[in-house]
Amino acid sequence: MALDTADLDGLVAVATKILDDAAKPFIEGHRADSAVQKKGNDFATEVDLAIERQVVEALRRETGIEVHGEEFGGADVDSPLVWVLDPIDGTFNYAAGSPMAAILLGLLRNGEPVAGLTWVPFTGERFTGVIGKPFRSNGVEQPALQPVKLSEAIVGVSTFNVDSRGKVPGRYRLAVIENLSRKCSRMRMHGATGVDFAYTASGILGGAISFGAHVWDHAAGVALVRAAGGIVTNLDGTDWTTESRSALVGAPGVHGELLELLQSVGAPEDY
Repeated sequence: MALDTADLDGLVAVATKILDDAAKPFIEGHRADSAVQKKGNDFATEVDLAIERQVVEALRRETGIEVHGEEFGGADVDSPLVWVLDPIDGTFNYAAGSPMAAILLGLLRNGEPVAGLTWVPFTGERFTGVIGKPFRSNGVEQPALQPVKLSEAIVGVSTFNVDSRGKVPGRYRLAVIENLSRKCSRMRMHGATGVDFAYTASGILGGAISFGAHVWDHAAGVALVRAAGGIVTNLDGTDWTTESRSALVGAPGVHGELLELLQSVGAPEDY
C-alpha cells in the first residue's frame, strides 16, 4: 500500500483517539497484579491483555490495517503495512506503581517504521512522529534535535542481570555501563525502552541504549527518534531492522560518541 505523509497524518490522528481511549483503563488499572506468567520472571497483567484487545479491535475497525501485538501476536511485522503494539511498556513499573510505563504503537511499512505514538498516561505525555514531518509532544511541533555532547547528556540504559547469557550477555552490558560512567555521570534506568526512546526524541535524554528487546519495544520509538532528527542503529552501528535484538538511539553527536564507546568495549560475543 502506498502512503504519503498526508495519509500517515490521518492514520496517526485516528490512532491518537484510540490511544486516548486506551489510556483510561491503563490509568484505572495501575498496580495491577500479575495475571499471566511469561518466560523467566516476566509477566503480563490483565490490563495488558485487555488494552491490547481494545486497541487491536479499534485499529482494525478504524484503519483497516492489521496489528502485531506483544501479547497475542498477529500480522507479520514485515507486512506491506502493519501496526506494532506494546499495550504496557514497563510492566514491572506499572504493577509497582511507577509512572514510567507507556503504550507504544508503531506503524511499519515493509519493515520500516514510518510513524510512532508513545503515550505515558501517568505523566500526561503524548509523543507522535511521522517520518519526514516534525516530531510532536502533546500535539505541539518540536524543533529538530541539535548536536549534544555525551558529557552533557542524560543517557538511558536497559536494566539487566549481570549473569545473564544470550546474544547480549550481562557481562558485556556491565562493561558498557562501566565505560559509560567515565564519559557520562547521568545514566538512567527507567525500565521502559519506549519511554527512553520517546525521551530521546523529545530531548530529555541525549540517547539511549537498548541491549535486547523485541520489535514492539522499538518500533514506535525508532519512528519518533528519526522524526525528531535523531539517529537509530544497532549497537554495532549497522542499520536497525525488525530482526534487530538491540538498538542505539541518540541526538546528533551523542549517538556517535556512544557508538565509539560501544566499539571500544568490543563485541557482545567476546563476553
